[in-house]
Amino acid sequence: MTHQVTVHHLTRLACLYVRQSTLQQVLENTESTSRQYALRERALALGWADERIIVIDQDLGHSGASTVDRLGFQRLVAEVGLGQVGLVLGLEVSRLARNSSDWHHLLEICALTHTLILDEDGLYDPSTFNDRLLLGLKGTMSEAELFVLRARLQGGILNKARRGALKLALPMGLCYTESDTIVLDPDLQVQATIREVFQRFEHTGSACATVRHFHQEHIPFPRRLRGGPHQGEVVWGAIEHHDVLRILHHPGYAGAYVYGRTRSSKTADGKVHIQDLPRAEWFALVPNAHVGYITWEDYERNEAQLAMNSQAYAPQRFSPPREGPALLQGLIICGKCGERMTVRYHQRGGRRVVPDYLCQSKSIAQGRSPCQRLPGSDLDRAIGALLVERVTPEAVALTIAVQDEIVQRAGEAQRLRHLQVERAHYEADLAQRRYLKVDPDNRLVATVLEAEWNAKLRELAEARAIEEQHNRSDHHQVSTEERAQLGEVPERFRQFWAHPQTTVRERKRVLRLLIEDVTVHKAEQIVAHIRFKGGATQTITVALPPPFAQSRLTAPSTLEAIDRLLDEYTDAQVAEQLNQLGYRTFDGLLFESMHVSQLRRHHGLLDRYARLRAQGMLTADELAQRRGVTAQTIWRWYRQGRIAGVCYNNRGSCLFPPLQEDQQLPS
Repeated sequence: MTHQVTVHHLTRLACLYVRQSTLQQVLENTESTSRQYALRERALALGWADERIIVIDQDLGHSGASTVDRLGFQRLVAEVGLGQVGLVLGLEVSRLARNSSDWHHLLEICALTHTLILDEDGLYDPSTFNDRLLLGLKGTMSEAELFVLRARLQGGILNKARRGALKLALPMGLCYTESDTIVLDPDLQVQATIREVFQRFEHTGSACATVRHFHQEHIPFPRRLRGGPHQGEVVWGAIEHHDVLRILHHPGYAGAYVYGRTRSSKTADGKVHIQDLPRAEWFALVPNAHVGYITWEDYERNEAQLAMNSQAYAPQRFSPPREGPALLQGLIICGKCGERMTVRYHQRGGRRVVPDYLCQSKSIAQGRSPCQRLPGSDLDRAIGALLVERVTPEAVALTIAVQDEIVQRAGEAQRLRHLQVERAHYEADLAQRRYLKVDPDNRLVATVLEAEWNAKLRELAEARAIEEQHNRSDHHQVSTEERAQLGEVPERFRQFWAHPQTTVRERKRVLRLLIEDVTVHKAEQIVAHIRFKGGATQTITVALPPPFAQSRLTAPSTLEAIDRLLDEYTDAQVAEQLNQLGYRTFDGLLFESMHVSQLRRHHGLLDRYARLRAQGMLTADELAQRRGVTAQTIWRWYRQGRIAGVCYNNRGSCLFPPLQEDQQLPS
């Protein structure tokens, strides 16, 4: 064995690599650690000086399944790769690596740098076939041993989980007794807080509203520390949206034992990726396995409510256009936080559906008030008007001019690509002639020329492929017929956009073809930064609608018309006349008698009765007293048409003009 060690090896370092898989093994399996450190004596016996022996034990407590986080192993590979190590010492292959790729990577570097490897069984030279074959087999067996051990442990775990006997980490509000029975947390405040989450969700039907309730009422939420010096202790803090979702989605609160709700996998950089699985793929589900805060029926109802709520947040960047009237649904971005805004609809006047754009990312996650809330009707109208303005004959003419320039540039590029093909063809022919002129018996030169000819043929084939690919994708010249059709596009687009039969979904589809997104910021007015497809941008401003109280004010012109019509009509007749003249209420509805009466009283306008009395009209009693008859007689004469009367309300009540002294009473 010692004949493999040369003076060249002794002039370099001897690296002793020490590793235990877990910290528990470091504390309990001390004999294995001592055996690994004892390999230092083997290096001394082979002739290495004491000062040239380096012990690398940084990886004590780290698994050998991967090199991620194993700084000691990375240092060892770096030292070997730099040619500074003559001997690598390890108790066995599993101490150096449990992964075949890492092990063979180390063997390859050791073979290149002529570094020896020593374990408890012997000394090996990875640059020789027999030693490398033996080391490769040892690495494969070490990796297989790891898989066998893991399979045995996993099999036992799955068997216990299938029976519901595997002890798992419990969510907040549940804990184990000394006999491993699952019970409610003995802390009454913890129990009350968990129950409050379920009660508020049942009352509001929203996880976001539950978070908002906790923040408004300043109710703290408990969390159990999973690590650190205070592991297992309960700390209290502000609740967040994911806390509520975790409670609502966990079957343990319904008294069910569940295992396998997630699937873990490692990425190439060693990070663990956890994926939630649907219920059909859970490994074990045992209902009514222990006590809970809610019943299984309540859990199912909560899951259905959460699934229905998730549809409210469906609009994303590339969401399909839906039926609602919000034109910018899925395209509008908050100018304050950069998050995508959602749509909320409400009714105005009991008839019209009006959209509002709402930024509620922080509201959902932290229970805060919405970042921005914008009225959507005026903004949508402004965006629609902008599209109609931009699709003009001048814009189409500019597009055609740009297209012509692109075609011209494409033709120039095509000519350059063809020249490249010709050059590659010439060089391939030249390489062929050189190869044909060489003496066939001169294989040294012929081989080089043949390789050069093949390389030139490959370059020619690549040049031809590039030319054909770009020629197929180049833009074609716009024909005269196509130019005429493009000239009609602005007018057709204007008619399409304004046509009453054009649906909101069709307008949204057109909008998505032209606009990438719209970033809005609400201040004294709405500032909208529009980014079109292709990169062009434009900024517009939209005035905010008047405040609610001001928006409910009737226009002065309408009040003037009411005042004028009251000289001749009752309230119901005034409402009818206003509707015929095209007047509407503040919220766009038709006038009714009630509206006229309310406006008249609110603005102090004289009603029809007061106006007729000011003109000297008399009541039936007054006229009867003046003429010496009864009021019933006056009303009989009015119904018989013997005297005139003027109605002053909607019930048919009348006032009568006074009779002149010389006017004869009806007989």
